[in-house]
Amino acid sequence: MQQWHALASSGWSGPAVIAVRVVVIGVVAWFVAALLNRMIRVFRTRIASQFTEREQVRRAETIGRVLRYLSSVIVTLIASVLILSELGVSVAPILGAAGVVGLAVGFGAQSLVKDYFTGFFLLLENQLTTGDIVEIAGKSGVVEDVTLRFVRLRDYSGNVHFVPNNLITTVTNMSRSFAQAVIDVGVAYREDTDAAVEVMREVGREMRADPALEKRILADLEIAGVDRWDDSAVILRCRFKVPPAEQWGVRREFLRRLKKAFDAQGIEIPYPHLTIYAGVDRAGNAPPFRLRASNESAAQDGVTAGS
Repeated sequence: MQQWHALASSGWSGPAVIAVRVVVIGVVAWFVAALLNRMIRVFRTRIASQFTEREQVRRAETIGRVLRYLSSVIVTLIASVLILSELGVSVAPILGAAGVVGLAVGFGAQSLVKDYFTGFFLLLENQLTTGDIVEIAGKSGVVEDVTLRFVRLRDYSGNVHFVPNNLITTVTNMSRSFAQAVIDVGVAYREDTDAAVEVMREVGREMRADPALEKRILADLEIAGVDRWDDSAVILRCRFKVPPAEQWGVRREFLRRLKKAFDAQGIEIPYPHLTIYAGVDRAGNAPPFRLRASNESAAQDGVTAGS
């Protein structure tokens, strides 16, 4: 303050002093903003250098970009308030009006504010990144982009879904560390389940030994056993431990090979069918089950037409 008073008492006019003060505030604000941006950039570079995966580096860059934007906004607001004060504009009414407007905007744009907060924590906590296969807000697909506003997904059919971050309450990520290719196999009730399980194990061993699949399967086939009794089949459950996003391809290949193995062993893969039960009387005797052949009906229809 003494420097400002010394400048004013040195013969400078009032507007000149105000202009100098405004220029000094602008220069200091620019310097502080540049310093903060440089510090954030150095910090982001140092953090990113410790990562080896491209997506982790990209996440660090996104967070650094957000922090630089926030620091620039804060410095600009403070500098603007100081400049208005130097120009003789009363700042208190402006701040009061800004508070009221901010409150109104906050109530009217709650979803937008929630978008940015949720998006920031999605990036900060690394819940999903580009290339992940996820399910969010009832939509599933490959993550193509993650922003503070929305997540862009592309599903198996090629459709692109833009999911606002405020709708994301649960993230199911199917491509982290490893996955399990869970497979349910149905066999007929008359088949020996132990024999069917042995065929499944053999197919699993063949796949594990296949050079084209050895990198896509991390462990031997795990047989859970009989999972349930369906209307027309006994369901046997098994699974492979696989790298991320490989569960679907491994499952399809296992089912393809298992079909051939079951056919070779004569193990029936059932199809839906219906058993008709006519019932019994009190003595345990089943009544006759009368059927009328369709060819007989056709023959009678032909005689009737000829007469």
